[in-house]
Amino acid sequence: MKSDSLLLALLAAVSLTFSHLANASGIQTQVVQFAKGHSSVTIKGSIKVDQIIDYTLRARAGQTMNIKLDTKHTANYFNVLPPGSETALFIGSTSGSEWTGELPADGEYRVRVYLMRSAARRHESANYTLTFGITGTPSAKPAMGTPPASDAKVAGTPYHATSAVPCSLGDAPKAQCELGVIRGKPGNAEVHVTPPGGFKRVLTFMGDKVTAKGSKVKASKHGDMWSVEVNDYEHYQIPEAVIVGG
Repeated sequence: MKSDSLLLALLAAVSLTFSHLANASGIQTQVVQFAKGHSSVTIKGSIKVDQIIDYTLRARAGQTMNIKLDTKHTANYFNVLPPGSETALFIGSTSGSEWTGELPADGEYRVRVYLMRSAARRHESANYTLTFGITGTPSAKPAMGTPPASDAKVAGTPYHATSAVPCSLGDAPKAQCELGVIRGKPGNAEVHVTPPGGFKRVLTFMGDKVTAKGSKVKASKHGDMWSVEVNDYEHYQIPEAVIVGG
């Protein structure tokens, strides 16, 4: 009887452990809503260990979103994910605690708050304040042959949008490269990518053709994603939404 009781206790402990792990690995979701007549809202929250919280809010292409994270924990960050994609427009761990950018598409955006893995392994937690803002009017679809509106630029930059995209050099592991895009006529854009090492690669998209000055380029499109290879060494993944703006 004693051994049976011990076995049941062990099974219960294992069950609770797996239940905790399953909950920890899930992503919690919280819908962000603005009060009537307001274009921003501030939310206070807390996060611990490997918890992930997605704040979701709907917006339109051409509007400008601003996200600011205030936290005392140096390993507490946020990413911004566009509608229907896991390719972040902004990655806090490499780019800081505030982001402002023109939105490339209509739909539901996710602001993903997390702790870096090193902090999670130490069972740490963080309190934070997150401010969301959406301004501007949705962009109208441009007539064929005319460029999009030139006044919708990311503040302090020449770019219509900034983000981060998957990239790699040679056989090195994939990383996230900062990106800025200057759009022209529909389907045409100049994409500035900064790979590891600090140099800037300029990719020119013109319809179904991609070029880079003085370099050999191989490009293919699968669904809504461009795969671009430069000089058989640089590799970039560029979402179509970056080029066309949604």
